[in-house]
Amino acid sequence: MPPMRSVTNGVGINFDVIGPADGRPVILLHGFPEDRHCWDTVAGALTGQGYRVLAPDQRGYSPAARPRGRRAYAIGELTADVMALADAAGAEHFDVVGHDWGGGVAWDVAARHPDRVRTLTVLSTPHPRAFLASMRSSTQLLHSWYMLFFQIPRVPEMAFASGGGKRMKRSLTRSGLDAATADRYTARFADPDAMTGPVNWYRGLPFGSRAPTPPVRVPTLYVWSDHDGFLTRRSAELTARFVEGPYRFEVLEGETHWLPTSAGEKISDLLLQHLAAHDS
Repeated sequence: MPPMRSVTNGVGINFDVIGPADGRPVILLHGFPEDRHCWDTVAGALTGQGYRVLAPDQRGYSPAARPRGRRAYAIGELTADVMALADAAGAEHFDVVGHDWGGGVAWDVAARHPDRVRTLTVLSTPHPRAFLASMRSSTQLLHSWYMLFFQIPRVPEMAFASGGGKRMKRSLTRSGLDAATADRYTARFADPDAMTGPVNWYRGLPFGSRAPTPPVRVPTLYVWSDHDGFLTRRSAELTARFVEGPYRFEVLEGETHWLPTSAGEKISDLLLQHLAAHDS
């Protein structure tokens, strides 16, 4: 079935809705350079247990949702997209799950809209303020060098598209992503214009600095993997300081950064436990 399209927050975002219409809604948010299909294993497990899944290709990824300016990718805009999607789907209350950049948005959604969010689950990405704190007390800054590179206009897009995307594929597979998925992401970004939106998520970071994400009060599951080449253990451990509600921290040993794809069954089990524990 082709994805639905919803005009949310002024842009047209493609998204899948699967599972029973009366099921408890769960919104799944992908990261960079993923798409909604990174959640296929997790979505199947959720719908098999009667949940209703909403999985969008987020701003910058959906062809009709690629605003050009950096300010259009500030965290406030990304959070507003999620809330508009929930409204369009009639989800007054929902659970939110995010990986990588989708995790950063999920933290912000849960922190700013605790009246709407039942539970939060984040894979890989620490709370944004824990991430910043880790820059001063660990090697996180060295692991995040690419964020500075992404600030340069046009150069990252051209670099990743060069040689038919071979550089991008090599980077993804070296970080632990399987070759088939890396091929799919590489093919999607063969056109430099298609990559500007995703890279603009990084370029929009300065526009959210005046309103840092508050602590989270909803029940939270945070999953980090010890072979993550982008996010350090220190940033993961600091996250507990910014969760004021029920909190569960899980470390998956031997897993890389790409948890929805490489550890989908493990994530599904943890997520289903978390949802069942907070079903009111």
